[in-house]
Amino acid sequence: MFTGIIEETGIIRNIRAAGRSSRITILASKILGDIKTGDSINTNGVCLTVTEFTQESFTVDVMPETMQRTAFRELKTGSRVNLERALRLTDRLDGHIVSGHIDGTGTITRVRKDENAIWLTILTGEPILRYVVEKGSIAIDGISLTVAGVDEHSFEVSVIPHTQNETTVLTKKNGDTVNLECDIIGKYIEKLNGRKGGKVDMNFLGENGFL
Repeated sequence: MFTGIIEETGIIRNIRAAGRSSRITILASKILGDIKTGDSINTNGVCLTVTEFTQESFTVDVMPETMQRTAFRELKTGSRVNLERALRLTDRLDGHIVSGHIDGTGTITRVRKDENAIWLTILTGEPILRYVVEKGSIAIDGISLTVAGVDEHSFEVSVIPHTQNETTVLTKKNGDTVNLECDIIGKYIEKLNGRKGGKVDMNFLGENGFL
């Protein structure tokens, strides 16, 4: 589990494709301080398991499902990626609950500057947008961001200077593909509501021990 607060950006050192899967080595520094084999590292929003590491890099195996469902298929040697280690139970939850399991991708259709902020407009489909609400949280390439606006085709986020400097946001341009993970709470509520065959009301809350 992660928070969407990026610790550093890493650089893809090499990608070794093997059929539809890949083995990726990433240059990093900060997150290597206490790394061990089997650790989970959120890499551009994708939870990956460390299989090898050195003093300057770590290596992960990426299965075909991940390559197909995420923007990893567009990575190349030299690409920068957002990195975050798994959340400790004693940590502050400065972002929001992020699982590292990508729901889908979106395409950046507009990048604009508004004084010290950068606005991104992201085009995506209904399976993502059904969980996107104004002022709600979403993870974009692993970054915890607040939705500033949403319509039936896209949503917008505004990115503060600190996030711009600590992540890959400033490298993004129109046409780039990004990984998206919706707030998991909405998905659980939808699932529970669907099982009961009705809306969330006082009867539903009472039957499930919330009252």
